[in-house]
Amino acid sequence: MRMNQSKSTRLEVIKMIVSSQELSTQDELLLELEKAGFPSSQGTLSRDLRQLRIAKGHNEAGLQIYMLPERRRYQRVSDTHMTVQQINRLGALSVKFSQNLAVVRTPPGHASHVAYDIDNAQIEEVLGTIAGDDTILIVLTEGADRPAVLNRLGEVVPATRL
Repeated sequence: MRMNQSKSTRLEVIKMIVSSQELSTQDELLLELEKAGFPSSQGTLSRDLRQLRIAKGHNEAGLQIYMLPERRRYQRVSDTHMTVQQINRLGALSVKFSQNLAVVRTPPGHASHVAYDIDNAQIEEVLGTIAGDDTILIVLTEGADRPAVLNRLGEVVPATRL
C-alpha cells in the first residue's frame, strides 16, 4: 500500500515537473525528481513516462522537450518545489467522529501524506493513524476532546471542509 502511494505521488510530481519546465533529457528529469525528493532510476522513469503518456514534442523555439498528453490537465508554473509541497499537502475534505475514532477524507491518493503529517505532529490525543487511498482512520485517546482534536488537526492539515 505504501509503495502505491509513493508511486502515485511520484507520477504526480513528474507531471508537475514536465508541466513547469522545458526538459529535453531523462537525466535532466531525473535530477529534478531528485531535487523534489523522489530519487529514481532511469528504468523506473522510462516506465513512468510511458504510463503517463509523456512524450517529446517541439516547443515554440523548435527544441524537443518532454510534454504532457494533449488533455493538458496542468498549466505551466514557475516554482516546481511549491507545487510539490501542494501535492503533498492537499489536506482534509472532512472529519467525522465515532467514540474514540476519527475518519478523515482526503482527495484520492493523498491519505498517506496527510496521515504522515498527523503522525509527525505528535498530537497528544492521537494514538495513531491508518491510511488508505482517500481515507484515514485516526485512533484517539479515551475521552479525547473533539474540538481540541479538530483544532490541532487544523493546525497540521489544511482543510477544505472541516
